[in-house]
Amino acid sequence: MKCESIKQFRQEIYQTLGKGKDAVFELMDAVLLKPKVSSFAELSLSPVFRRKWSSIYECLADNRPLAKRQRKVLIKQIPKRERIVLAGDHTAWGRREAKTLKDRTYEHGAKVVSGKPITVGHGYSTIAWIPEEKGSWALPLCHQRITSFENPLRRAAFQLKQICQHLRQRPLSLWDSEYGCAKFVEQTADIAADKILRLRPNLCLWQAPPPYSGKGRPKEHGDKFKLSEPTTWPDAIESQEIDDPVWGTIELKRWSQLHFRQSARIKMELILIQRKGDSLKSTQLKPIWLAALLETPLPLEQYWSLYQRRFAIDHWYRFAKQRLHWTVPQFQSLHSSERWSDLMPLLTWQLWLARDVDDNPFPWQKSKSSASLTPGRVAQSIGGVLAAIGTPTSAPKPRGKSLGWISGQPRSRKIRYPIVKKRFSPKKKKATDSS
Repeated sequence: MKCESIKQFRQEIYQTLGKGKDAVFELMDAVLLKPKVSSFAELSLSPVFRRKWSSIYECLADNRPLAKRQRKVLIKQIPKRERIVLAGDHTAWGRREAKTLKDRTYEHGAKVVSGKPITVGHGYSTIAWIPEEKGSWALPLCHQRITSFENPLRRAAFQLKQICQHLRQRPLSLWDSEYGCAKFVEQTADIAADKILRLRPNLCLWQAPPPYSGKGRPKEHGDKFKLSEPTTWPDAIESQEIDDPVWGTIELKRWSQLHFRQSARIKMELILIQRKGDSLKSTQLKPIWLAALLETPLPLEQYWSLYQRRFAIDHWYRFAKQRLHWTVPQFQSLHSSERWSDLMPLLTWQLWLARDVDDNPFPWQKSKSSASLTPGRVAQSIGGVLAAIGTPTSAPKPRGKSLGWISGQPRSRKIRYPIVKKRFSPKKKKATDSS
């Protein structure tokens, strides 16, 4: 077990926590040791949290972390020998009843509101390093709130630029179909990162324009390439069939020199992934389309195995909400919500660095080797690691009891904030000749 690496990591992130760092750090240890809580205040009952229960709220209200230093500490843990594979996505922290919480917006959620799968709360965008070819580990490098005046594409492009400034090599980033559009391609065109984007099956791309004939304005677009209409597809420049142990027979095809209509200057490779088999259902036979914007093209058989690594970030969102108690608190302050969310990557990285711990399964669980432990299984054994390496925090200093609310002082009602509905700029109307 690499106790020294996690001990040094904990010491480094402790120095980046800013004000109230002792209480914040002990709060993180309490999260690691508490598998289930019904309220946020229960974390103060952990034996590693040596302060009063009110300190868990006060420390987040006072905390001012050094975000750039934290990001550098996280990036330093990535091995130099490997190509860096990143995955980006966003999720919602639903706060439907928090009327005194600022900047709530309508977000996509699992629960249905007014007949639609939406919720009211805050959206958070995440970019994570995917360390393994197979598994559920996703290690966030950036986990930030999406404000009401920006959309997930803009926030993700900003995060990718922030991260790539500190990387030693050009990373490969993987994105879901929401990011497979001309707007995101344009926003990330100047960022030193390769991208593989999933495309919606009803999109329309355009081929390279024909050579200039010498008359009129040069064409920007060639023939139409509609993903849902095979009659518009030209011959693929490469095709291949592979046998995947999980997905069965898969047919791969590649086209090059394609682009979105709104980003004609940026050329992409198009990859079709089609499962084959007589026993498959109609939903399993739906094609998967990928757009690749790479500095150096990859072998055709690697695209599908690479893109499957993106699904690890979905596992991390579920793990953060269920095991790290991310969405348990009901803060009234926007600042406290953001500072609490900043701790989620730090908690995940501590589990990753402690993954060589001996497995401590429950009686109904099968024992696993350290190489195959999931984040949840590492969290079951993290108590022994924390006891061995100790904590960098100092003991609390009692300062007496607070005077409390002054008798006779009037109380003011908290401000109620309306839900912000994001609005996009209207399309420009075509000019008409009134003469």
